[in-house]
Amino acid sequence: MNHPFFKDFSNMKGQFQSFFGENFWKNFEGILQNQVTQYNIYQGNNELLVVFNIPGLNKLEDVHVFVNQNILEVDGNINLQFKDFKMIEEGIFQGRFKKEIELPYSVKSDRVDAFYQHGLLIIHLHRQIPDETKKNKVSIRQSEDE
Repeated sequence: MNHPFFKDFSNMKGQFQSFFGENFWKNFEGILQNQVTQYNIYQGNNELLVVFNIPGLNKLEDVHVFVNQNILEVDGNINLQFKDFKMIEEGIFQGRFKKEIELPYSVKSDRVDAFYQHGLLIIHLHRQIPDETKKNKVSIRQSEDE
């Protein structure tokens, strides 16, 4: 649309930044970052699939996945560049992102599979099941007070 309002609206970020200061948009980073850290969690029989929407990942080294008990952390960098083209309008998030997810149960850190396909990062996790059949024998010492 070529309406003057929309032309002015596209410059609003710069106008707010000049009026409120350089750190104005940092207050909204969490809200804006939720657009890039969109994810779904699927639960199977003692397994989870966590699927992140991460567009334009050129190098797998740009994303890191960490698991600690029932916490899944994904961080990375999205950089959409096209040779011989200059961006004139941005609608897809680019830059650093980090997301921590509390999983419904603890998972095995040694059984995590992750792969990237068609813009989706798919993380397959397996439930940590405590071995309740295992008994730990406790040694009993003789008391010296008799």
